[in-house]
Amino acid sequence: MTATIIDGKAFAASVREKVAAQVSRLKADHGITPGLAVVLVGEDPASEVYVRNKGKQTVEVGMNSYEHKLPAETSEGELLELIARLNADPAVHGILVQLPLPKHLNEDLVINSIDPAKDVDGFHISNVGLLATGQKSMVPCTPLGCLMMLRDHHGALSGLNAVVVGRSNIVGKPMAQLLLRDSCTVTVAHSRTKDIEEICRRADILVAAVGRPEMIKGDWVKPGATVIDVGINRIPAPEKGEGKHRLVGDVDFASAAEVAGAITPVPGGVGPMTIACLLANTLTACARANNLPEPEGLTA
Repeated sequence: MTATIIDGKAFAASVREKVAAQVSRLKADHGITPGLAVVLVGEDPASEVYVRNKGKQTVEVGMNSYEHKLPAETSEGELLELIARLNADPAVHGILVQLPLPKHLNEDLVINSIDPAKDVDGFHISNVGLLATGQKSMVPCTPLGCLMMLRDHHGALSGLNAVVVGRSNIVGKPMAQLLLRDSCTVTVAHSRTKDIEEICRRADILVAAVGRPEMIKGDWVKPGATVIDVGINRIPAPEKGEGKHRLVGDVDFASAAEVAGAITPVPGGVGPMTIACLLANTLTACARANNLPEPEGLTA
């Protein structure tokens, strides 16, 4: 048996198409253009690439993109002042502060200074609480992308056994909340979990978000299970030449693909969905700000 490969690139492209169609409708019917502001402090090369991609894709779907690049030595006061201005700007519907921030800035303080209604990353403490209590919130982009792919593959998720490996605030915890909301039976496993292999083997849906390269082997996977690999790890690839690297997930893809019913690859699985869901969240935030119906098929 060979697993169906869940193509995140193609799925993300279809999400962006839906977003673009709804953005053009917003413009035509209401004269409103959703706006996303991205704040980058310092010159982290990976973050710069992300921000460039976000800006490009924002414009491609017809939204306004506002980029704010600040020097690494920017003070907390200056950053909070910028966020306050963006909170008050009616043309900005989504605000994203690119993490990690330089060490002298308090990430929690900065994230929690964003207006929760504009917090398209879904990291504000209010959004975390709203998600946990099943209320309308902004949902973190990566778990939202995973949920969309799972719903697309399975239809209804009700009654399925789901195991989330990893308990981060960014992926593991919100992923568990979303699966609970879709009536899965959810177990959260992590580095201290006893008999983790056995727990994983019981999963109809296995979400790996632990940050350890190829930790989950094929014999941890229940035959026919759906495996969503959130991990992105760079490991040495001497076969490509000296000093070269390759990207792998948290799942040993080759062995898992022989057992699973469906699996996301790395790269090209969950990754592309993250920016697509950021655009979907910006559209949702814009609709809510203007008391318009929420975009169909793009929310949790």
